Amino acid sequence: MRREGRVPAVVYGNKEEALAIHVEEKALMKALNSGHFMNSVVMIDVGGTPARTLPKDVQFHPVTDRPLHVDFLRISEHSQVHVAVPIRFTGEEESRGLKRGGVLNAVRHELELVCDAAEIPDEIEISLAGLDIGDSLHISAVTLPQGSSSAITDRDFTIATIVPSSGMTASADGDVPADEVPATDAARGDEDKDEPAQTQE
Repeated sequence: MRREGRVPAVVYGNKEEALAIHVEEKALMKALNSGHFMNSVVMIDVGGTPARTLPKDVQFHPVTDRPLHVDFLRISEHSQVHVAVPIRFTGEEESRGLKRGGVLNAVRHELELVCDAAEIPDEIEISLAGLDIGDSLHISAVTLPQGSSSAITDRDFTIATIVPSSGMTASADGDVPADEVPATDAARGDEDKDEPAQTQE
């Protein structure tokens, strides 16, 4: 089957019997390269009967990276589904921290959401506007699409932070290059260690 350009797959769930099928590899690769395959509803025609599904897993060959098997989960039109949606950061030019030479540290590249199967977002836009060095962006500050909610509800998790670059260090007046930081009293005190101790006669 694989030699003929087909990929084995299974359709399961929704209280129906699992069904073994195969899909065209070229069409599958095109869908995978779109970047939205795993959070897209896929209609599969099985013997003239359409089945609404959500891709749940794709197994790849460890050497060639060709797809070896695909799992599709049956869903109803308005099922509540758990999906991982890519994040796209915007507003870099409006971030004071990035303008000052800070670096974006993306803690997460996807958000786990629960949403209606008919309204799965392709991506979540998150603005960095107003963030300075040392600021963190949490899920509580993100406006999710209507009908979507975070699948993680037990904590206000961090999505991204603005951190100093390797050539910067924090100071009371702001971030300055590390080689311009003045010597501290402790550092100057080390110079006195070589002086002989005074004794009383």
